[in-house]
Amino acid sequence: MNKIAILYQDQLPPTKDGVQKPMKPGGYSDSGADIAFELLENNVNVVTPVKNPNQNNDKDWVFPDTRIGIETALQKGAKIFWLNTVLYRHHVIENYFGRGLEIVGHAPKSVDVYDDKIFTNSLLKSNNIPIPKNELITIENYNDLSLELEFPLVLKPIRGRGSQGVTKIDNRNELIENLTKIFSEKSYGNAVYVEQYLNGQEITITVMPQGNYVINNNEEYFNRPWCLPAVKRFNHIDGIAPYNGIVAVMENSEVLSDDELQTAEIQEAYGHCVKSAELIGIKAPIRIDCRANEQGKYFLFDLNMKPNITGPSRTHRNNQDSLTLLSAKKIGWNYFDLLNNMLKQKWKASR
Repeated sequence: MNKIAILYQDQLPPTKDGVQKPMKPGGYSDSGADIAFELLENNVNVVTPVKNPNQNNDKDWVFPDTRIGIETALQKGAKIFWLNTVLYRHHVIENYFGRGLEIVGHAPKSVDVYDDKIFTNSLLKSNNIPIPKNELITIENYNDLSLELEFPLVLKPIRGRGSQGVTKIDNRNELIENLTKIFSEKSYGNAVYVEQYLNGQEITITVMPQGNYVINNNEEYFNRPWCLPAVKRFNHIDGIAPYNGIVAVMENSEVLSDDELQTAEIQEAYGHCVKSAELIGIKAPIRIDCRANEQGKYFLFDLNMKPNITGPSRTHRNNQDSLTLLSAKKIGWNYFDLLNNMLKQKWKASR
């Protein structure tokens, strides 16, 4: 196989319509290093920035998603680029499309569109996919709000990242206080949104793109996107699943039991997730968070174009299974199996 380079996020993405997507400290270099280490351990041809990378130093394993980083990887013979980074239209990697490179990840222009949670929610709703009711709040109107939704609410960034910046709000004073803080800090730009709070069980579903996969040593072709087993989240803090940079997902998440996975409610949620993935034309895994109402019906409340793909490949990272890896283990995949099946979905980057 051609040589692979793993890219990580070097800097904040540009604002889009006044909205800022926050940056993870380290820019996903931790998961990128997990990926590179695991692939190399399994004799996959991965190039690294340094000759003898130290497993404790994340950036020994991954290249920054800059012109210099990409050029360095190309000089080392990389022909496949694993985009373990935040993407957006006119990302520098697009300058190298049409040169025979293959990509693991989504097309930047696609992420640019669907990372906007207001736009994506509207798209899903218009296609009869259940989402919580929501309302946009801008820096211009937040002091004079007239909300139709009732408390409690969930306050969220429009281009968020996991549960970072997500807060359960119980009353108007609390909402104004949080909005004042968010807009003064400018972490998420000049607009956010609120949605109705659902108090039922929360699950997360990883959706894989259509393609060929190896499951239990058998090659299987999926002619449409498909779901890995649903993972339930628990031990919420103030009604919100904590950010995985603070609490490892293995401490508050587990795959549903066989009986739970077969319920009509979960199967219906799978159907909505597959339809969502088809609507946006996924080329790599996405993760969709869902929550049930009091009647047990699931609503899709967050579609993540870049699920975290951390894993326990390095000795100091033994508790770093991602939500996607927890799901993958249920169908018999280990970390390398997951990565190898993701690698099988690589695509030719044409202009």
